[in-house]
Amino acid sequence: MGRKDGKPRGRMSSYAFFVQTCREEHKKKCPDENVVFAEFTKKCAQKWKEMSAKEKRRFEEMAERDKSRYEKEMSNYDPPAGSSTGKRKKRSKDPSAPKRALSAFFFFCADERPDVRSIHPEWSVAEVAKELGKRWEKITNKSKFEAQAEADKARYAKEMEVYRSGGSVVKAAPPAKKPKPQPKESDEDEEDDDEDEDDE
Repeated sequence: MGRKDGKPRGRMSSYAFFVQTCREEHKKKCPDENVVFAEFTKKCAQKWKEMSAKEKRRFEEMAERDKSRYEKEMSNYDPPAGSSTGKRKKRSKDPSAPKRALSAFFFFCADERPDVRSIHPEWSVAEVAKELGKRWEKITNKSKFEAQAEADKARYAKEMEVYRSGGSVVKAAPPAKKPKPQPKESDEDEEDDDEDEDDE
């Protein structure tokens, strides 16, 4: 079924069909059991990882059929006048505009993220972010990161002043590459040539 505005229901991925099937099967087996969604999806993700390509094929076919259904319905869909098509218009960002100032928490995350990733390489971005949030709450001395944030805030304010006045913001240039030293063989060749001239 589509939405109230008549727009077709979005298409589902093969994994979404798999999770839906697991949920339906679980409801049949344990109709009175309350499902903890986070745990359930974690189990589904693990099961999906362990499945063979042959086992996944069933769900991929379901996704392909749903994709065809969606494309067919969308080709007949005429959005109501004045309504948005669901896609938000992105404001075009000026590439020469200064980079926004980072918060103390962002500086902390930049420091801690590699450590979290090395301990839990299998974690998703959301799981890493959650752990970083927990660590941030636990630390008592945040002065290092707050100082970094203040410095970045001052940098942003300064750059914005220049940017608004119509000047060009001088962004830190990447370190210049050192020119490659010429092979010494060429010098030796020149010396040999000089020696030949002396012999003459």
